[in-house]
Amino acid sequence: MRKVSIDGNRLTIDDIVNVARKGYVVELDKEAEKRIVKARKLVDRFVDEGRIEYGITTGFGKFSDVVISRSDTKKLQRNLIISHACGVGDELDEEIVRAIMLLRANALSKGYSGARVSTVMTLIEMLNKGVTPVIYEKGSLGASGDLAPLSHMVLVMIGEGSAYYKGERLSGRDAMNRAGIEIVELVEKEGLALINGTQVMTAIGALAVYDAMNLSKCADIISSMTLEGLRGITDAYYYRVHEVRPQVGQIKCAENLLRLVKNSTLTTRQGEIRVQDAYSLRCIPQIHGASKDAIDYVKGVIEIEINSATDNPLIFEDEEKVISGGNFHGQPLALAMDFLGIALSEFANVSERRVERLVNYQLNDLPPFLTRKGGLNSGFMIAQYSAAALVSENKILAHPASVDSIPSSANQEDHVSMGTIAARKARSILYNVTKVLGIEYLASAQAIYLRGEGKLGEGTQPAYDLMREHVVPFEDDRIMYVEINKSSDLISTGELLRVVSEKVGELK
Repeated sequence: MRKVSIDGNRLTIDDIVNVARKGYVVELDKEAEKRIVKARKLVDRFVDEGRIEYGITTGFGKFSDVVISRSDTKKLQRNLIISHACGVGDELDEEIVRAIMLLRANALSKGYSGARVSTVMTLIEMLNKGVTPVIYEKGSLGASGDLAPLSHMVLVMIGEGSAYYKGERLSGRDAMNRAGIEIVELVEKEGLALINGTQVMTAIGALAVYDAMNLSKCADIISSMTLEGLRGITDAYYYRVHEVRPQVGQIKCAENLLRLVKNSTLTTRQGEIRVQDAYSLRCIPQIHGASKDAIDYVKGVIEIEINSATDNPLIFEDEEKVISGGNFHGQPLALAMDFLGIALSEFANVSERRVERLVNYQLNDLPPFLTRKGGLNSGFMIAQYSAAALVSENKILAHPASVDSIPSSANQEDHVSMGTIAARKARSILYNVTKVLGIEYLASAQAIYLRGEGKLGEGTQPAYDLMREHVVPFEDDRIMYVEINKSSDLISTGELLRVVSEKVGELK
């Protein structure tokens, strides 16, 4: 049985993908369990002593100065969840919700939150038995954590809200009962411990950055096919060009391109047909490489966040302190997610320009719009329109969310990150980029087909062959969106990267 053990310190992006998408079983590390117990004992002691501590014996936000009686502390936690469950919009995908649950359980396992072991185990049991809360995508400001969406997760734990179980949408109580999971009665601090954190934006970001890393490699593969379709010049990728401007991503991309087109007879050398290519071909390493560097930066931010304590207050059991801080503030993620969206947009921007060079007979020696029967057939004319529309939409989506803030909780919470909005935007951009690259993949394969002769590169040949397993060459017009979806699915499922990597090794 494939398992992931959580202890609050060692979770990886690959672990998140394995649990969220592949159903790996989650286990709680024994040392983490001990830390959770210690922190909980301190909370219980402070409650017994009548200490006034934020979120334990006080209200929340602007109500932090309101002391709650001992008899009402459990009701306080329940009220917190039901009043904060204000999510709106579409439901988050199951894989995102599973990632959220894993990340929240991992954060609690650090032992700074004050939740009980039994409560953490309930979250883990929900993951392992397939109870997936309905969480709506909108409603988080990204400071005080992801309060609204995380509250929808907790609703199911307390027998409220809605959840999916074995493909059926049920009430939270019915889903928990059918799965044989006991409903939780929240005690002091637990409601706050479960919802005060950055796990929604981090979950969306972790899955997006994983897909972005793969997408960046697919962009190199597809652009290499376009290079062959346009008889592009490989001299611009010569290693010394990039050594003298040693940007890491640029060097990686140039190496990838040369490996992919190695032994191709369709590429050309400087001066053979023309002296220079247009920037969308000549500058692929500089453009793709800059986005690769940005993705690596975002990956580093995510890797820190997934193993961080983002609660408020934090329980420092060894010092017997409860400290109100601001680790719930999503600013690090907000900036990173905005950066990711911008970086991803550039893959589509340059891809659409390459599609234009493939379909525009004034810029190449191919049949107009990649069809031999132009006029009767439109070929790839409107496919380029779709690519252009997606690129334009990305320009709107790439506007940073993190530059905005709006005060909340009667101005107690007077600066917020909008990190969850930034993460959702990055994911939307990722989808659009995948479609644009799918169009280029389709068009580059058609251009190669129209060439009719010549040997493809060691990496582009398997990419072309994969396309032909799913899409036959175009002789006459046919329903285009079907083929675009087939092409982009080969990218999003990882199949294109897999078959090419098997031939040329792992790309950078």
